[in-house]
Amino acid sequence: MAGPRIDDLGDWLAALARPSTLAELAGLLLCAALAWAVVWRLRASLQAKDPASIWFGRRIVDGVMFPMALLCLAYGARALAAQWNASPVLRLAIPVLVALLAIRVGVKVMQAALRETPMVLALERSISWLAWIAVVLWVSGLLPLLLEELGQIHWKVGGSSLSLRTMIEAALTAAVVLILTLWVSSAIESRLLRSATGGDLSLRKAFSNATRAALLFVGLLVALTAVGVDLTALSVIGGAVGVGIGFGLQRLAANYVSGFVMLAERSIRIGDIVRVDNFEGVVTDINARYSLIRSLTGRESIVPNEMFTSNRVENISLSDRQLWQSTVLQVAYESDAERVIRILEAAALEPKRVLREPAPLASLSAFGADGLEFTVAYWMADPQNGQLNLRSEVNLALLAALRANSIRIPPPQRAIEQLPPRV
Repeated sequence: MAGPRIDDLGDWLAALARPSTLAELAGLLLCAALAWAVVWRLRASLQAKDPASIWFGRRIVDGVMFPMALLCLAYGARALAAQWNASPVLRLAIPVLVALLAIRVGVKVMQAALRETPMVLALERSISWLAWIAVVLWVSGLLPLLLEELGQIHWKVGGSSLSLRTMIEAALTAAVVLILTLWVSSAIESRLLRSATGGDLSLRKAFSNATRAALLFVGLLVALTAVGVDLTALSVIGGAVGVGIGFGLQRLAANYVSGFVMLAERSIRIGDIVRVDNFEGVVTDINARYSLIRSLTGRESIVPNEMFTSNRVENISLSDRQLWQSTVLQVAYESDAERVIRILEAAALEPKRVLREPAPLASLSAFGADGLEFTVAYWMADPQNGQLNLRSEVNLALLAALRANSIRIPPPQRAIEQLPPRV
């Protein structure tokens, strides 16, 4: 679709002052309302309420589907209005909607692929500025003239001739290819990780990472081809990269390989409680190079994946999430030991998080200097909800039971011997 020529810009502005302009504005508003209704119905029928959805977004109007539907309806309205007049309003609305669609696609894909990072904000602003500048140039009629001038700026590189216009078009093509690649990989990752838990989540995460890496590699090759880079020259670059990995990037390559090994073997899964390098917490994410471990105190540790494959790692919940705990206490020597055991085992069952099977077990573990020493052991199935808080609940229940049954907890006894006076 060719834009208005600069010589006809005055006639085009005069066309906007016609009485039919109000009818076209009303038609455009009707198209917007109809597009909103269609997208709302699709969102309700598909139950797409994910705020990170590329198609529907957080609200109906900030996704890709709304400007796409509005653009299709505006095209139809322009074709219908062209039978009676030149439809200047709809001709102006088409490039604006195309720019809005390009901005929505670029921004939503970047948000889904790169999450909320400063780089995403910079890319959003860049995409918005480029799209709206292109609209202004098209409406003013300067875009064809600018492209023609850019085509005159060319130079020879080896045996081929390149122009500035060709390089800009190739860069835009490469950007579109990479955005589509990120879009497809994000959709695959969202579909794979939906309603997945435990080991299944880790396996799907591994497949998602491999799929994204393969798609980005293919997209990079297509983008380089679009820019005009000879792919045969990449063999030299590949050899140099191989030498760099072999010498300077050994640890980095080991982290990437370890990440895929962990996800494939499922020795460490998302949601497992692990202890590595004296840091204990829940594995919240396994990336290609590192993993995130969040402790129960809220601290997060970024652990290189190589540590999971080369060091000793304690996985508390690998085969069984049940965790054993114990607490030690002393009672006076005159207490009935068998009665104390029954009281302690019954009191340890009072906290709801203590498992009934296997049941708590109290044992006379030692003869202390101040009294009989008992060890109370019990099991829990949800260590991710805290271990110290459950130990406190059990200790409080044991203390209350001993006091209710008049069983004395002896204080520390120390003998003080008075030495005879020195002569």
